[in-house]
Amino acid sequence: MIARELAGWALGLRDVPEDVAAAATRHLLDGFGTALGALRTGAAGPAIEVARGLGGPPEAAVLGTGDLLSAPAAALANGTLVHALDFDDTHAGGLVHATAVVLPAAFAVGQQTGASGREVLTAAVAGYETACRVAAAAPHGFHARGLHATMVAGVFSSALIAARLLGLDAGRAVNALGIAGSQAGGLLAFLGTGASTKQLHPGFASQSGIVAARLAAAGATGPETVFDGPHGVFDALSAHEADPASIVAGLGERWETTRIGIKPYAACQLSHATIGAVLDAMARERFGPGDVASVHARVHPDSAPVVCDVSRDLTRPASPYAAKFSLPWTVAALIADGGLALETFEPESIARPEVARLAARVRWDVAGGPGVVAADAPGHVTITLTGGREVTGSVPRSEGGGDFPLSRASLLAKFTGNAGVPAADAEEFARAVEALGEQPDAAAVMRAAARLAQLTQQENG
Repeated sequence: MIARELAGWALGLRDVPEDVAAAATRHLLDGFGTALGALRTGAAGPAIEVARGLGGPPEAAVLGTGDLLSAPAAALANGTLVHALDFDDTHAGGLVHATAVVLPAAFAVGQQTGASGREVLTAAVAGYETACRVAAAAPHGFHARGLHATMVAGVFSSALIAARLLGLDAGRAVNALGIAGSQAGGLLAFLGTGASTKQLHPGFASQSGIVAARLAAAGATGPETVFDGPHGVFDALSAHEADPASIVAGLGERWETTRIGIKPYAACQLSHATIGAVLDAMARERFGPGDVASVHARVHPDSAPVVCDVSRDLTRPASPYAAKFSLPWTVAALIADGGLALETFEPESIARPEVARLAARVRWDVAGGPGVVAADAPGHVTITLTGGREVTGSVPRSEGGGDFPLSRASLLAKFTGNAGVPAADAEEFARAVEALGEQPDAAAVMRAAARLAQLTQQENG
């Protein structure tokens, strides 16, 4: 059974290759940055308030609050913080936001158990591999069913992280996976309504996975056929045929942790190739929104239903989240502002009529070769100027992916911008995260994050 093989590997993982560990710490650093950005902008307030109300024994910290809550409650708040701005990382094969479920579970249970940095880092790698592999076993299958792959796959990731850090044996870890499967879900209904449920999904997943592991530790059982049996997660939740065996294929040899992309832009990752193509066109010739007669983009067939969904108003998005999931609006804002920042998607910004008018002139057709996943697809645009002249732009793939990673300088600049702190403080924290594997106490990183969060709040009033 796949669950048994996956659990056995995750519990037995000891020697993480250096490049895999380095990739994991890069993603954890990026996750702390997006969480600090959400804290700075107040984007996850309801989740923090509810987590505080849940309370529990003082096991784990909620970033930026000074509160010590139960590990499941802290994971709910921290998972929501990491994902609240939708600026966190994405694994192309599964279209899953891996760090948003890995970081909260690893540090919450790591604090609860007094784990070392090496133990938390190794558990995080097991979690990264699980989230990415489960989602990629049914590429876009969960999304096509109307479900958020991050929450579907994330409960399994968090369950194995917790099982490992809690010291569960293989049998109980398999039960934890089976129990987690009954908590997999996450509706995409937020896309057209402006609801904040997507922000909550990683928090739900992290919390549910920890609870699943605790239930297994207490003697509850779950189906070991959760991946490969009838009525399992793929039968029930994927609209496409899945390949469950791929979850365990090449474990310890092929590392999906190194293939996760870090977002350079605060918009849906499925728009990033088009964003890169527009930037390429803008580098070739100077033009502004008043110079543009039309924009025509080539969009991958798996991207179009998400970022070009014509059942929604793509030119006047209902919320900042809806704007991030509108390719026409994102392209129009990029041309109007000359770039994209967190502020681009603030409520005042998305109400601009001039951007809406330009967004109405953005067109697309669906194009994509077989075997190329959407997040790895090339981007191409043709921009027709008012005089009739055309400017083209193209990129082979979106920036930030495993084959086109952000430089450390770019990653640190993103972190600094999100956190809103001086570069020297960001650099000091980055070094602490990069040395996670050498930390005798993983909670030291959370304490450093708390100091940075306090600075964030001081710097931003």
